[in-house]
Amino acid sequence: MPRKARIDAPDALHHIMVRGIEKRDIFFDDFDRDTFVDRLGVVISDTQTACYAWALMPNHVHLLIRTGHTPISTVMQRLLTGYSIGFNRRNKRHGHVFHNRFKSILCQEEIYFLELVRYIHLNPLRAGLVLKYKDLESYTYAGHGIIMGKYRRDWQDTEYVLALFGKKPTIARRRYVDFVIKGIAEGRKPDLVGGGLVRSLGGWKRAGELREKGNRSKGDERILGDGIFVENVLAQSQEQMERKYSYQEKGYDFEWLTRRVSAMLNISKEEVTRSGRYSKRVEARSVLCYWASRELGMSTIALSNRLGVSQPTVSQSIKRGEGIVREKKLRLME
Repeated sequence: MPRKARIDAPDALHHIMVRGIEKRDIFFDDFDRDTFVDRLGVVISDTQTACYAWALMPNHVHLLIRTGHTPISTVMQRLLTGYSIGFNRRNKRHGHVFHNRFKSILCQEEIYFLELVRYIHLNPLRAGLVLKYKDLESYTYAGHGIIMGKYRRDWQDTEYVLALFGKKPTIARRRYVDFVIKGIAEGRKPDLVGGGLVRSLGGWKRAGELREKGNRSKGDERILGDGIFVENVLAQSQEQMERKYSYQEKGYDFEWLTRRVSAMLNISKEEVTRSGRYSKRVEARSVLCYWASRELGMSTIALSNRLGVSQPTVSQSIKRGEGIVREKKLRLME
């Protein structure tokens, strides 16, 4: 059975799980762990992806991230490919390091955000990597200690998490600690590591109860959320795919888009794709990157190669382009 396409969109919240090939360890020592964390920080910053929670385990990694304008597949490709090359070189090995495809579950924030932050940060304690809760605060290979202010990782968004517990950091941290400690007694929650109808509803018992009452909820293993959330996500994903294929069928490609932006902003086609900081050129290139990413589905890697600029520059251009399109009320199609 062919696997379903990954669902992603700007501002989407994802629970990411990455496992070692054949469940093998992906970290042999602290050097490996430090290398991975450093690379994670660089990729998160470069792609303007928000990271709220993370934990490194011996043979897998958990991340809770929100995508910006760089697709989740591009973010993870940069992270995992770069780490794999260095890991194999250092350990004099060949072949895959990670399981062939990372698991990405798009989550309904209102229901699952705090549950996922807690679940991810309790993983080292549940796995015995630390023996008691207090040790978790000083465990440097998970994001809990950063939220507690024990050490810093500038790329982790702690303010967003703490703001959900209170305005003053001291009070917010105290409430956050109470919330995390309460989760220890609740044990493992399998519904947080997979999407689908049964997991989203909290298990087979809950699913059966709702079915008996005549409540029908739509489920999808790529999504963690209630029926309405799942239906909305799938509808938006379908609309995006249909629009992309419609453009392809009509022969609307990158060259067509370049000409369209050129005519719309009254700038030559050559200037649109030329590098430089001339304001008119930056504006046109930003709009081009935004529409190429959103409407044509081009990756930041493809745009980087096409325009001869770095991926971080493309990500910044996409974000800037979105603002320009909204401000000037530009429309790709009349």
